[in-house]
Amino acid sequence: METGRETGAVGGAAGRDGDGTEDVDVCVVGAGPVGLTLAIALRRLALRVRIVDKAPATKHEARALVLWARAREALDALGVGETLRRHGVELDVVTIHARGRSLGELTTGWTRSAYARPLNIEQHDIERLLCEELAGLGTRVEWNTELTDVKVHEDRAEFTLRHEDGSFESAAAPWIIGCEGTASVVRDRLGIPFEGRRRTGLQVVQGNAHPTWPLVGERGRGHIFLAPHRSLLVFPLPGGGFRFFCFRDDPDPTLTAAPTLGELRDLVADTAGMPDLRLGPTVTPWLNRARFSDRVAARLRRGRGLLAGDAAHAWAPVGGHGMNVGILGAHNLAWKLAAVHHGQAGEQLLDTYSDEQRLLAVRYIREMRFNFMELPLPPLGYRAFTATVPAALARRGFQRKLDLRLSDLGRSHAGGALAWHRPGRPLRPGARAGDRMPDVTVTACPTDPMDPTGPAGPTATRLHAVLGYERWTLVLHAARARPDVLDSLREACALFPAPIRILPVTPWDAAEARRLGHPDDLRLVRPDGYVGLVASLTRPALLHDYLAALAHSGP
Repeated sequence: METGRETGAVGGAAGRDGDGTEDVDVCVVGAGPVGLTLAIALRRLALRVRIVDKAPATKHEARALVLWARAREALDALGVGETLRRHGVELDVVTIHARGRSLGELTTGWTRSAYARPLNIEQHDIERLLCEELAGLGTRVEWNTELTDVKVHEDRAEFTLRHEDGSFESAAAPWIIGCEGTASVVRDRLGIPFEGRRRTGLQVVQGNAHPTWPLVGERGRGHIFLAPHRSLLVFPLPGGGFRFFCFRDDPDPTLTAAPTLGELRDLVADTAGMPDLRLGPTVTPWLNRARFSDRVAARLRRGRGLLAGDAAHAWAPVGGHGMNVGILGAHNLAWKLAAVHHGQAGEQLLDTYSDEQRLLAVRYIREMRFNFMELPLPPLGYRAFTATVPAALARRGFQRKLDLRLSDLGRSHAGGALAWHRPGRPLRPGARAGDRMPDVTVTACPTDPMDPTGPAGPTATRLHAVLGYERWTLVLHAARARPDVLDSLREACALFPAPIRILPVTPWDAAEARRLGHPDDLRLVRPDGYVGLVASLTRPALLHDYLAALAHSGP
């Protein structure tokens, strides 16, 4: 059963009216993975979107490579998960090497998710596929269109665009979102500081190549080579060959030119201890040398202007999560912006996006400073660290914890304004408020036989398959879904203007029941899959208060 007002189906493509202004709800600036994800999410929530980018077309060079489990789940909720899977290669195992020998293997897929393994897929392929998906929703990227100025007002954002022929256009939209990278014009015009500092003593030399080496070329196997003052990550590419990432010290900061294939070969051969190594070019050639700053915008919203992706936060690619964090931010922002725009929530809901996403970025920057598997270490630190690796990799508990951290499935918004947990109760099994709702295997039972969105009858399924990005979901144990309980829940939800599906489920077995949580508790799941509220079924008033706070003034 669903309660609340529907937002409506995706409408037609936004277009210009006679005076040159845009008949749109949101202008997205920047058509990288984050901007495209955000535009797709907004279109699926019935907002009219204009997306512009000063580049002539999608990039044809390699950049980011890995999609981790939580970002894959977010993209699947937007309808593109399987499309991306078909164009990538899942990483099954990574062998760790040092001093010419293997220290052990790091296996993936320990977490409970339909997308448990990281997916290696080139960024330009992600952008191409997302552009195709967005076009299917009626919106095409306006290339060769550069944002030059923004002014935000109480009810709209006015902005200026420069087109390929040099002409300028003045336009307006209720909202504008900067996703155009670290040199963001939107952020600059909003007057938001980009706080942080440059990372010194670290450069990243990377490229795509076909190696000639003695290692077995299994499709889903990667490698990490550790050496003093450098670490080398080698991951398989979907089209054949490997991406080589070398994090190393920075003996000559004045060297800025891209490396040659010969320089990359020498660096890889020296780090891996393979003097006879040869590297050949791939179909998608790419060689890059980069240095980075660790920066986070002081806030991600100023009135009708918002920031996402690298415009909001950026750091060295240690851990390979920059694109993933940006995609998760787009997934977080879109449903909140749609709720505010449709009058289903107060504008303060957008401030929770800023708070949650900034905290996520700050935590990543802090954690990556202790990622000794990738950061270059001095000889003493290298010897101490590599001495601990074989014993750690031999422990299943270590493998599980590391996989959970890399997957981002354990990331939580606990403690935030949207996370309400039942007061005065001892800790019980199941996700707490702010946590990602576990993808439990359940038997889903519709509360209303006429509900077209629910299953026709009891079926075993993953819980995430019956959640929905276009609605909230109230999850409870079917064994407690008595008629009087359901009536009280419907009453508590009745005045909330956004759709809520009441979903009684039966856990598949005792282990899944523990993951789902105590039978006497309900969990209100946000559209982006995080738990907003945990409350007792005997206290529907808490559910009513939570929804009332969202609808009227924000959390």
